[in-house]
Parts: sequence; structure tokens; C-alpha cells
Amino acid sequence: MKRILIIDDDAGVRETFLAALADRTYALEAAESGAAGLESAQQNRPDLVFLDLKMPDMNGIEALSHLHAICPGVPVYIVTAFYGEFLKPLKQAQSRGITFDLARKPLTLAEIRAIADGVLKRRVDTAPPHHH
Repeated sequence: MKRILIIDDDAGVRETFLAALADRTYALEAAESGAAGLESAQQNRPDLVFLDLKMPDMNGIEALSHLHAICPGVPVYIVTAFYGEFLKPLKQAQSRGITFDLARKPLTLAEIRAIADGVLKRRVDTAPPHHH
């Protein structure tokens, strides 16, 4: 079974992801902080991570670096409304060979499903929609 880890300090956002993916066969894990998310990833390697950038204790950039160390190669979707603010550190992470995709908040349930199915099934017909 494919595991999806959702790391977001906003309970509403976590609920949305869980609701979007509830009818799928994925094992879902939701963490309310970067630290909790990393702990979860260490115990059970996820197949996909949805990661918020703006969190109180450890921001998404730090969490991204740690995730890359714990489970290299795991697909990470950074979900944020604050893309511009983190542009520089995101580019720096990329230059260190850390890979991720970006998704803009708010994501619709359909977008969440499309990303999860696209990444986990690797099927061409479920590629996430392009944002303009």
C-alpha cells in the first residue's frame, strides 16, 4: 500500500487532504509540524509527501532538507500560498540536488487526487493540471 504523508500546521488543510484521499487505498498520515512529519517519515517511509512551507516550529525548507536525508528520492509536493517568499531558499535547495514539485494553495480536492494518483500510479492520464 502506498503511503502519503501530509505535513501542515493547519488542521483544516490536513482535513482537506484526508477527505480528498479518503476513498483511495492509500495509507494516510497527517502531521501537524515538520518535526512530527519527519518522525513519521523515519518510522514509515512515505511514497509521497505533501509539505506546507509556512509552519511555526520548522519551516518547509528545513523539513524538505531533512526529508531528503531520511528518504532520498521520495516525491515531495510543496503546497504553499507563500511561494514568492520562499523562492530563494527553494532554488538553493534545488541547487543542492533536492527535488520537489510545487503546488499552490488552495488546492481543490480534484487537484489533490490528481497529484496523488499521478505520482503514485505514474499514469499519464492522471497528470496534475498545469497552473497558469
